[in-house]
Amino acid sequence: QVQLVESGGGLVQAGGSLRLSCAASGRTFSSYGMGWFRQAPGKEREFVAAINWRGTIRNYADSVKGRFTNSRDNAKNTVYLQMDSLKLEDTAVYYCAATSGIATYVSAREYDYWGQGTQVTVSS
Repeated sequence: QVQLVESGGGLVQAGGSLRLSCAASGRTFSSYGMGWFRQAPGKEREFVAAINWRGTIRNYADSVKGRFTNSRDNAKNTVYLQMDSLKLEDTAVYYCAATSGIATYVSAREYDYWGQGTQVTVSS
């Protein structure tokens, strides 16, 4: 069992930055791949980024590639999403998720555990 808690969301102007954190409970955190997803009002949940259990493989949605950076610190049981050059369309609730699989999955169906989400609002 893994419990995930996101933090770091908030209100930021377009072009600004935020860093989301996802703290995980459980001694086996380092064996899980981690993903970030987001859901805007009226839209389906979409893949943002994923990182494998060792932190050596990263995968990004095209919409955030070059602006967002996904990293993890297994000693701290935490995964991070650094978001730079934020755009209005990045506004959404951001969720972290954990998978016991070995790949950096883009489908939400591959993830076993989810956090409660943190709101990110980008203003003009």
